[in-house]
Formats: sequence, structure tokens, C-alpha cells
Amino acid sequence: MEQVLLIKMGELVLKGLNRARFESRLLEQIKGRLRPYGEFLVSARQSTVTAVPQGPVDWEGARAAAGRVFGVAALSEAASLPKDLPAIIAGSIEYLAPALQAARSFKVEARRADKAFPFTSIQIAQELGGALHDAFPHLTVDVRRPEVTVLAEIRDFAAYIHAKSLPGAGGLPLGMSGKAVLLLSGGIDSPVAGWRMARRGLELLPVHFFSYPYTSSEARDKVVELARLMALWCGPMTVRMVPFTAVQEAIRRHCPEDLFTVIMRRVMMEIASRVARANNAGALITGESLGQVASQTMEAMAATEDAATLPVFRPLIGMDKEEIVTTARHIGTLETSILPFEDCCTVFTPRHPKTKPRLEKVLEAEAALDKETLIEAAVAGIEKVRVGV
Repeated sequence: MEQVLLIKMGELVLKGLNRARFESRLLEQIKGRLRPYGEFLVSARQSTVTAVPQGPVDWEGARAAAGRVFGVAALSEAASLPKDLPAIIAGSIEYLAPALQAARSFKVEARRADKAFPFTSIQIAQELGGALHDAFPHLTVDVRRPEVTVLAEIRDFAAYIHAKSLPGAGGLPLGMSGKAVLLLSGGIDSPVAGWRMARRGLELLPVHFFSYPYTSSEARDKVVELARLMALWCGPMTVRMVPFTAVQEAIRRHCPEDLFTVIMRRVMMEIASRVARANNAGALITGESLGQVASQTMEAMAATEDAATLPVFRPLIGMDKEEIVTTARHIGTLETSILPFEDCCTVFTPRHPKTKPRLEKVLEAEAALDKETLIEAAVAGIEKVRVGV
């Protein structure tokens, strides 16, 4: 008897003729995520990925890493047993003993993917359930709300027994939907926005705008740490640090104060669009949520998006702050996001920002800038920081 990881595929099983490409990408990413925790032989069959250890492994680390792979619906540690009913029963009693000794109720479910196996799913469940009840007589059978659900899976090459299934990350394998630039601030929202779009199969190219000396080196380090935490889910990424001080100082000198923020965000969109096109990315991602702040009204977002040359994805647009915070806590970015280091969006914040800017007025004010020179200098000064393994 050996312990393996059983990893259930998510919605990619519905992909029809494209399914082989999705499965191949998912297997590649599972192998990469498991590599730091030991050597595994990873294969896929019948909508299930099996990861078999080839020596000592860190089970806790491997389980956590596999659960953060987009495209995984659920995963379990399971015992791999011979496809023989007496062997399945004996192995189940041994493997499940810790879980069943601590429980008060259980039930057994069986799935017979190998139809050549000489017992039906119902027969397997009945035989195994009876044997487990004899071995652990303190247990009662509860088919509605059992403390432990034992699952027996009869597959092509082995029988697998497990008693606990953990939820996976869901979604689609990274990169299957292309690439997009994430405007990554140091706040709560943009990491969540990036995570949500990575979950839909997008590879992320984070871009961060910093305004030294108005923003500190600690603020920059905070963003790198946020990207590192995101990489646990979203894979290795290269953060592009854009020097933005000259742009913001020029906006302060030449533009009306109430339009500072919308003009600043328009320049960000233009720079992000150039980074995207240079790296074959097809969209921009922001953490905007409708009505959350003055720059996130319909009018302000329309004026901002006008400067982009690619589609702008706003996955948080209909979420309230509590929903966003809940997701940030789930993906592990919240505690870093709330560290008290400000980003460039708080530099030169207008006292009374225009909440319903008219595009023609914004363009008229923006014309006072030598925008092309400012953008070229910012793009030329980009520093790249690699995160993740």
C-alpha cells in the first residue's frame, strides 16, 4: 500500500476537442508546483491526475501547493491498493484507522471507473461498509451527515481509498486564456483582481508605478512581497516597476487639481498598454470597484479607459469591500496589503476630485503635458523584478 495524491480536474473536462491542450498544461503546472516538495510521478487519466511519490516527500507542502493550481477542482491523499476486494478491505481498515477511530459516524461511496471490475459500485460500498463497521463497531452509519465519508475509486491501474477531499483552486490552467497586464498597487484590491483573472487562465504581467521619494522603499518592497504571495497561486511572474515621479510632478505643475487622479490614471493606462503590446499581452486588469472611490465612478472610469489601447478587465467591478477582503484573506495577501506604506495613487491627491469628469475637459487639461516624452522616459526606466519559482 502506498499513499498518493488524487487530483480532480475542474471545468477543463468540458473542453471537447481542446481538452488535451488544457490537460497537458495542467499536468505541467502540477509537476512544477510539486517539485519543491519531493519527486512525484504525475499522470492523468479519466479526469483525475495521480501524483505518486518516488521517494520521501513533504506531504503537507505538496498538498497545499497542488490545491493552489488553477484547474484543480479537488484533491485527496489516498491509499493505492490492488484491484482485489479483500485487499481493498484490508488496506482500507489499515489506512483509514486514524480517521475512523476518531469519528462517530461514517458512510461509504464507491465509483467503478473500470467496468471490468467484477463488483458493482453498490456491492463494493456494501462489502466495504460492512467490513469497516465490523472493524470499528463504535461507528454508526449516517448517509446524510456522516463525520467521515469513505470513497473507494476503482480505476484502470489500481483501487484508491480516501476519506477526505479538499477543495482546489478551480478555474482554468494558467496561460490557457493568454496574457494580461495587471496594474498592481500596494492595496487590497488589485492582487484580488489579478488572482481572479489568473483563475480564468490568464498569465499575469504585473506593473507597479512608484514615485520615489514620495513613496518609500518599504512601499516598493511591499508590492514585491504581494507579487510573491500571488505567485504561490499564479506562478512565477516578472513585476515591472515603473518610475512615475516625473509624470506626477508634471501633472501637478500643469493640470487642474480636481483632475489630477483621472489624468494620472490615463497615463498609467497608456504605459500599461505599451508594456502589454511589447509582451504580447491582450488586455489590462485593474482592481476597480464601481463607486468605491472618486476615481471609480462610471464617468471617471470611462475617461480613464479612453487612454487604453487594449480591453480593460475589472473583475471586482460589482463586488463590495467585504467580499474583496474575504478573497484577499483566502489567497493570503490581506495582511501584506494593509501594511501602512502608501503607493503612488495617494501622492498629490486632490482635495476635491472631480467625480464626473467630462472627457473633452480631461483631454483639454492633459494637452498641457509633454505626455509622449514623459511616457517614453517612464517606459525606458522600467526595472524588472522576478518573483516565484
